[in-house]
Amino acid sequence: MAEVTNFEEYLKENGTLTYSNVGTSMMPLLRQHRDLFTVKCKGRERCKVGDVVLYTRPPDRYVLHRVVEVRPKDYVILGDNCAAKEYGITEDRILGIMISYVRKGREHSINDRSYRLYSWYIMHTIPVRLFFKRINLRLRRFAKKLIYGK
Repeated sequence: MAEVTNFEEYLKENGTLTYSNVGTSMMPLLRQHRDLFTVKCKGRERCKVGDVVLYTRPPDRYVLHRVVEVRPKDYVILGDNCAAKEYGITEDRILGIMISYVRKGREHSINDRSYRLYSWYIMHTIPVRLFFKRINLRLRRFAKKLIYGK
């Protein structure tokens, strides 16, 4: 068996990939180094609003975020804990779609009622969450200037 060097090759060979996330962009759904997520290799179908997708960000990063808008030629994507949307994510950059995650040793499908409710909440509170996230960032910058003079 040939050695697999990246997620693309692994997904093509195995169909699914289970991995631990790094970073806080998908909190509270996924906690860094504690939870696992499983993605299935993306087929020819287009992603839907609400899908959590694994995609590439040049030059060589993998990102797991949620599709918040489907446009004719690309997608708008946002992490559940992010303040800025990413535009222009094209079909060829999306490697897979999340089908489940593991928290505290228990696997949860994206078809579970609790996940569907969480996803509905996340999608329907985007404007409010972005507003408060941006206010929080401004307050933190202001506090830093007051404390450190920077």
